[in-house]
Order: sequence, then C-alpha cells, then structure tokens
Amino acid sequence: MKSDIEIARSVDLEPIESLRERMGIFESEFSPCGRFKGKLDLSLLQRLQDRPDGKLIVVTAVTPTRYGEGKTTTSIGLTMGLNRLGHSSIVTLREPSLGPVFGIKGGAAGGGYSQVLPMEDINLHFTGDIHAITTANNLLSAVIGNHMHFSNDLRLDTRRILWNRAMDMNDRSLRHIVVGLGGSKHGYPREDEVNITAASEVMAVLTLSENVRDLKERLGRILVGFSRNNDPVYVKDFKICGAMAAILRDAIKPNLVQTMERTAALIHCGPFANISFGTNSVLANRMALKMADYVVTECGFGSDLGFEKFVNLVSRTANYRIHAVVVVATVRALRHQGKGKGMAALRDGLANLGRHIANVREFGLQPVVAINAFPDDTAEQLETVLAYAREQGAGAAVSTAHAHGGAGAEEMAAAVVEAASTADGSYNFIYDLKDSVEEKIDAITRRIYGGAGVIFEREAKNRLKEINKLGMDKLPVCIAKTPLSLSDNKRKRNVPKGWRLNVRDINIAAGGGYLIPVAGDIMLMPGLPEHPAAEEIDIDDTGKEISGLF
Repeated sequence: MKSDIEIARSVDLEPIESLRERMGIFESEFSPCGRFKGKLDLSLLQRLQDRPDGKLIVVTAVTPTRYGEGKTTTSIGLTMGLNRLGHSSIVTLREPSLGPVFGIKGGAAGGGYSQVLPMEDINLHFTGDIHAITTANNLLSAVIGNHMHFSNDLRLDTRRILWNRAMDMNDRSLRHIVVGLGGSKHGYPREDEVNITAASEVMAVLTLSENVRDLKERLGRILVGFSRNNDPVYVKDFKICGAMAAILRDAIKPNLVQTMERTAALIHCGPFANISFGTNSVLANRMALKMADYVVTECGFGSDLGFEKFVNLVSRTANYRIHAVVVVATVRALRHQGKGKGMAALRDGLANLGRHIANVREFGLQPVVAINAFPDDTAEQLETVLAYAREQGAGAAVSTAHAHGGAGAEEMAAAVVEAASTADGSYNFIYDLKDSVEEKIDAITRRIYGGAGVIFEREAKNRLKEINKLGMDKLPVCIAKTPLSLSDNKRKRNVPKGWRLNVRDINIAAGGGYLIPVAGDIMLMPGLPEHPAAEEIDIDDTGKEISGLF
C-alpha cells in the first residue's frame, strides 16, 4: 500500500498562479510563495465585501483516540465531493504544528487520496506563519526581561508575570524553567514557562483578527502581568504593538493551496482545540465564504472542544452563520469508547456518538454523521453505526475519501447539501455573556460534557477575584481539558456520569477576548511519546525527497 507521501507525489499539481486565475483572484491580491502555494492579500476581502456569503459547513467528531480519526481527511474529501456534485466548495483548515508532526499524530494535511498539497511544505514550515507567531511571542518575552533589567518603570512584580515564551515543538522539559541565571548582566532570575506556539495568545489573536488595525489593538490588550501595586500591565504599556504586528504582516494573510483534485483550500493559523479554540482564521473563512457556495471548515477534536468553542467563542466574534455540522465517527474510536474490540464494544461505544449528536442539537443545529471508513471495517460494523445515527435522527453516510478521494465522499456531500438546504444559519449559545464565569463553566460542563458540576481549586478562586476586579467576567470561556474524554480525566471513556469538572486555574486571554479555565491535568506544552514520529522521518542525499511524513 502506498504511503501518504507517495500518493501525494503521484499528483500532477496545478501551478498556484493558474489556480489563482481560475478562482478570479486578481494578481495584485496574491503573493506566490513558490510554484504551489501563495498568500491572499486582505484587499481581496474588501473587493468582495458586497458578494453574498456561501453556506458554512462545520466538521467536528466523536471523542477521538490519540491518533485522531481522520477529521481533516474527511473535511478535504467532503469539499472535493461537493465540487464533484457541481457545487463550488473551498475547505478551510488549520496550519499543522511541528510538535504533532514529529510526535504521535503526524501531520495535518489529510491522508490517502484526500490530502491538501504540497503536503511536505504544509506539514513542515509552510509559509513561515507559525515561525512568525513564535517570534512575535518571544519578542514580547525579551522586551519584558529587558524592561526589568534597565528600569522596571512599570514596577512589574516578577512573581506575577503571566506571559510565557513559545516554541513550535513538543518538549516537556521546558514546561517549568528558571531564566536570568548567571549574575546581574543576564537579567533577573525568575520562574518561567514555555508553551507550544499553538497555545500562544499571539496565535489566538492572529486567528481572530479582522485586519491589521484589529490585530494591533488585540495585541495591545494582552495582559502581561501585574505591578507591585497590583495594577494590570498590558502589552501596549511596552509600546511594541507595532513591532509585533510588523513581524506578523505576512502571517495575517491566508494561504492558498489545493486539494488532490485541484479544488481550492485555504490554510491559516493553528490554535489547538484542547488548550485553545481549535479553528482556522476568521479572515480565511470570510474570504472563502465570498468565493464559494459551500465552505467546509474543521474544528479540532470532538464536539465538546473545537465545536463548542467555535460556536460559543469564535462565532460570537465573527458572527458566522452555520448551515450544517458533520460529526466524524470511526469504528475504531467507538470500539475504544466501548472498551473493547468486538461488536459488543462497538455497540456500547455508540453512546459516545449519541452524546456528540446531542451536543450539536444543543446548539439548534442539524448533525450529519460521516463514518470515516478504514480498510478493515466490516459491512456489519459500518451498518451498525449508520443505523444508530439514523435512529438518532441524524443524516448519515460512509466516507471512503481516504481510499477513493472525492468519489468516496459524494454520498456524504449529498447528505450535507440536504441538511444545509433547510437551514437558515441560526443557532443557540450555551450561555449568556452576562452570566458569571462560574455559571458559564457550569453550563458547558452540564450541557456539553454531561458532568454533574464544577470544582474550583484555590488558584482558580483567586483568579476569579482578579477577573471580576478587572471587569473581564463577561468574556466567553475557552476550557482547556483533555480531548480523550468528555470529562477532564482521559481515562474516563464513553459517556461518564456523576463526575465534576476540576478547574485548577483560569488564564486570561484579554487580547483574544476570552478566559481559559484549565481543567484536570492538561498541559500547555505537550511531550513527545517514547518513540516519536521523528524517528521515521528522513530525507535523501539529494535533499529533495522526504520520507516518513504522514
């Protein structure tokens, strides 16, 4: 069987300038980055602002295994299937992080015959956006240390600096560090942390920004820490918003590439859904909605994470209309939730699918279940999942996009078109912004996770006092928790009952405009597995052929 990278190389790619012309994008609105990828200028959105929007299709999933269930593969297959049915469709995806690429999940460019290309470029450095975000993040870290070394006119309390450094790699040894050692020439010694770039607030700010002015304003609102007088200190106080935005001047532009069937794909920004909100950029979605009948956008992990945040947080900011929701399921994931490998385990695990279907309906939206078929799935297994989904009143179809590309996704695409045809794009929120922070977290815990309530640890209670004092208690919340369970404990499978969400801290993302309750033992810097994917990745002696990427 051919590997993903071998399949990708078998495709005769369309030059990006040709795709640009075919899409009606002006030369002045586009900056090529080599032969097969490029950036869209924000002037494109200004030109198309009076054009009506297409329909937005959001792709989420059941509770995944640690390997992922092919949500990106399904999203790409769906957009190719829609185009094959005669509809214009663009898929919008997040940019892959090098941490998972070299860790356990691998890349995020799809798989098999349902990929976005060029997959090596996309999975590695792409157009440099994540490096720019890392640099902007660490410029702020450097300026904070420099300010304290020379004057500390802002009277920053070294014990209450909230800003962390960032790196786009999994490295558990950097979760808790000490900086400034070596004497007075090297700064003030203090404890610090390094987050993976996908968890940086700069990533979140860029993802949510509408334009350069909005970007600078959001950067300025980032809360750095507190002074010795207990006053908040923001990025704007350091006068470097312009410098940070300058670093991000190209990164703010969405990236245009293509699927294996030469349909358009916009890939931009990449916040994780377990520790951030897990969607691609507002700008990419806005551009795609102006250029296509259907825009397929993917949210990270299950409906309890990326999808909940997409509606309650991102759509509150961007004012999206949502016309259908695809819930990706696999036999593998459902058997895992049922704690076994046979048909009995599959039937037990169907309850997890039922919960995710119910979650979509909780927002007043129509779910379509897409079963991402694996080669060893049996007809009995697939039919069992299909029958259950239909009993729950959801549309349902098997997707073989991995094996057959867009042709294997046509049935799924038809089900999505049917669901979207009767939708007006409206939906419900799970909580009101006027609710207290505690009420918002409790509403998500009970209505989406199926929990019995919330426990706030001492640090979280102290943070709540700060949030209320700062007047930030009316912000939406973005709960950081494990993606491997509906609960905050990765060992609790299927649909756990009677548990309570344990909130140990609440981070403030004032620039992004939301709060981050941190639940369970979730980390903002992942670690590598015992045998990371990096061990299998290589490049030949010519420097051209990469192997081992998936």
